[in-house]
Amino acid sequence: MSEHIRKVISILPKVIKDPLKIGRAIARNMKYYGTGRLCPVCGKSSRRFRKFGLVPRKDAQCVHCGSLERMRFVWLYITRKTDLFDSRHKMMLHVAPERCFESRFIEYLGDNYLTADLFNPRAMTKMDITDIKYPDQSFDVIYCSHVLEHVQDDKKAMREFYRVLKLNGWAILLVPITAEETFEDPLIVEPEERLKSFGQRDHVRRYGPDFIDRLREAGFKVEVTQVNGLVRDDEAIKMGLTLASGEIFYCTK
Repeated sequence: MSEHIRKVISILPKVIKDPLKIGRAIARNMKYYGTGRLCPVCGKSSRRFRKFGLVPRKDAQCVHCGSLERMRFVWLYITRKTDLFDSRHKMMLHVAPERCFESRFIEYLGDNYLTADLFNPRAMTKMDITDIKYPDQSFDVIYCSHVLEHVQDDKKAMREFYRVLKLNGWAILLVPITAEETFEDPLIVEPEERLKSFGQRDHVRRYGPDFIDRLREAGFKVEVTQVNGLVRDDEAIKMGLTLASGEIFYCTK
């Protein structure tokens, strides 16, 4: 769209502008209409998923709710393997909440659902996960995905999660596993150097499979589930579950 057309649209009254925006969105998504893919989070179909990522991954993001591979995997795990939606009272802490999950968790949990983030004003409470201002055993469920790789003292954060989790509760703590062994260096502080070393400007380490050892050091018992341990091959293809879906680290006391 040319700059001239954008300027013309910007001065149009809302009653005309809004239908134009809807029309443009429909036109953009027309190529995704179909049934080749099914998102388990929103339950909607599309011809394929949209590209996504710093290095764009094909077939990655749901065009309807925005879920990515790991989110669709987590949703399937939660609905198939946990007791979150069994109607019993549970208090849930959701760190760095994903938009595609929030409305669904609120619908099921209501006031028992708490979102938290250190920087995002959209979250219900501001929280430093290395110093959680809640008493011991406050939460039945904790979900934190792709946050710990941003936290300098991740081991302290894990101990805090352990502390505020109830004895019969559970946590899903996810990180990207991108190395053979966890690598970190507190002397690497420049964004470009972090990009080279850790894969992203705001990451402070790369995790390896020994991530599970850190969780156990914090006190957790850990079960690891991969995509092929939860869904059939045809389901994985239909729902866009790939290596980018990662692994589920299910943690209990």
